[in-house]
Amino acid sequence: MGSVFRATRYVASLPLVDVDELVGAGVELVLLDRDNTCVPRDVGEPPAEVMAWLARAREAGLSLCLVSNNFHSSQVGETARQMGCSVVDHAMKPAPFALRRAMRLMGATPERTVMVGDQVFTDVVAGNLAGVRTILVRPQSRSDLWYTHVFRLFERLALRGARFEGE
Repeated sequence: MGSVFRATRYVASLPLVDVDELVGAGVELVLLDRDNTCVPRDVGEPPAEVMAWLARAREAGLSLCLVSNNFHSSQVGETARQMGCSVVDHAMKPAPFALRRAMRLMGATPERTVMVGDQVFTDVVAGNLAGVRTILVRPQSRSDLWYTHVFRLFERLALRGARFEGE
């Protein structure tokens, strides 16, 4: 599989991503996927450890923006409000347009942006096409949309040999 399917880093979960390391690497904006990255699909609210990570990121001066394919705008907007971050919904990842829109909205460049998500074929591909660094995390829940389960089968092939930090 080509490099468009490869993340810059693989980390077991969002709370294990080192905020100081991001800042040290020149990151100013963190784009975040919602479902199964920040919010377990079977729960509907961000867990305490994700909220604590977001607070640390904000304290370190990072800007945060939720970039979600979820078509339930009110649900995505409510999550963004809870998380205290901006939002771009109806993202249509893997197309990179929503990531570019989020960077414009937040005043960031691709070199200073990272996309964190749980899916290779949406989050990682969108990030790579938008020219940003990508961090793939493991999904928080086994609960997924039916078509995501199909993509997860192909994802296993794309992830052969990948080692996730924190596992």
